[in-house]
Amino acid sequence: MLTASPRGTVRAKEIAFPLAVEWLGARRVLACIGGKPEVVVTPPPEFRGVDPHAWSPEDMLVASAATCLAVTFTGLAERAPIHLASMHVDAKGMVGEREDGHFGFTSIRLKLRIAVGPGDLDVASTLAAEAEKRCLVAASLALPVEVEVDVRAAGGD
Repeated sequence: MLTASPRGTVRAKEIAFPLAVEWLGARRVLACIGGKPEVVVTPPPEFRGVDPHAWSPEDMLVASAATCLAVTFTGLAERAPIHLASMHVDAKGMVGEREDGHFGFTSIRLKLRIAVGPGDLDVASTLAAEAEKRCLVAASLALPVEVEVDVRAAGGD
């Protein structure tokens, strides 16, 4: 895809996200990105993980989808602008036997809960649908990422 830069030249839009992983011993690794906190990663307890308090690759995949939806929505809300009182995403990744016979993620379910000013309900619903479409992580996965949206007026149940 070619895009025009602010200087008028045309270039391909490509962004790299480098990451390194170092083995710590046993079944523990360290995920490293320059200038950011390192993250210890182990298999989850369901796969004989060695530390139930550490992040697993499975946790990170589900977190990637949930946080991508959240930051995409907040970016859209900021530009709208709407009065965003609160936002919360509950996420659940489901693993099982897939149609292709392999064991892996079968879906990720996200519930986006938004509280906005009473005059912003319709706009917030539209922005939530747009965030679902624009979430780079969900768009990149070859599995269903289902999103449920709950938009409410701030201070209401």
